[in-house]
Amino acid sequence: MKIARLATRLAAGTLATALATAAMAVPAQATTKQPGTRSLAAVLTRDTGGFDHNSRDFDVLTAAVLAVLEAKPDSPVKVLTDGTVALTAFVPTDAAFRELVRDITGARTLPGESAAFTAVAGLGIDTVENVLLYHVVPGATIDRRAAVKADGAALTTALGATVEVDVRRWWHFSQVRLVDADTSDRDARVVAYDINKGNRQIAHAVDRVLRPIDLP
Repeated sequence: MKIARLATRLAAGTLATALATAAMAVPAQATTKQPGTRSLAAVLTRDTGGFDHNSRDFDVLTAAVLAVLEAKPDSPVKVLTDGTVALTAFVPTDAAFRELVRDITGARTLPGESAAFTAVAGLGIDTVENVLLYHVVPGATIDRRAAVKADGAALTTALGATVEVDVRRWWHFSQVRLVDADTSDRDARVVAYDINKGNRQIAHAVDRVLRPIDLP
């Protein structure tokens, strides 16, 4: 099954060890205001409602981050709790995780958020850790203005692998997509920008979970 191959191949991956030296091929962000230091973890954990029926928030992601940090307190994922470290994260919505689980299990219907988290956690902590790190671009705060100008840029993630920025333009509208390692599935689209704007750590919501391997 796809879910077994995903767990096996990702658990064997090597974690990036130098988070602050990632190569960034995106336009520099010009600003004169000193950015704040509120962490993305602080933003994610403000929602204390747990799993619900809002597919556009980040309950599954938050649970995954907390599970990794509980099992591995010194995981590189901990960078999300340090607002003094500049980074950009592409955060999958709950709908994105539900779609991932349906795809890798072959189910006909979308699971609920709790079931989606259970399936993701079942991949193993190391696999969950690697998937999370694949969504984090350390070393730079890439806001919407920079993102829409970054067509073709290769972003080096905290996993050590790259994600390519693909910007589609129609008249005055620009849509940012992220090309991951999976060539057989639709690319993730950014559906909300500049979460935690004004701080060193910024996030953009995406409608698919990025995959660091190619699943047939």
